[in-house]
Amino acid sequence: MDTDRTMTIREMCDAFELTPRTLRFYEAKELLFPIREGQKRLFTRRDRARLKLILRGKRFGFSLEDIRQLLELYDMGDQQHTQLVRTYAIAEDRLAEMESRRAELDAAIQELKDQMAWGAKMIANLGQEQKAAE
Repeated sequence: MDTDRTMTIREMCDAFELTPRTLRFYEAKELLFPIREGQKRLFTRRDRARLKLILRGKRFGFSLEDIRQLLELYDMGDQQHTQLVRTYAIAEDRLAEMESRRAELDAAIQELKDQMAWGAKMIANLGQEQKAAE
C-alpha cells in the first residue's frame, strides 16, 4: 500500500474490516478528520494511524473519550511525552480492572465446576437408586 495516498471510505473499511457507519461514527466523534470532496471522504496516512490507535484502544477497553483525549495530546510538541504518560496511566487503570474481572470470572468458573461436579454425583446416585428399585 502506498502510505502517502489517500483512501476512500470503502478502502478503509476493507483494510480495517469496519463498516462505513463505524468510520462515520468516529468522524462524528472527532476522532478522524477525512478530507471532504463533496460527499466523498478521503482518508490520509494520519487518519489510518489514528484509526489503528482507536481500534487498539477499543480492544483494550478505553472509552472513546479517553481515546479522543489521547489523540489530541499527540500534537503537544513534546515528542508525545504527555501522550505517553497519560496513555500509560489509563492503561494501568484498565489493566487493574481487567485483572479484577478475570479474578471474579475465575472464581465463578470454579464455583460452577464445583456445582456441576455435585450435580453429576447426584445424577449418578439417583440413577443407581432407580436401577436398584427396578
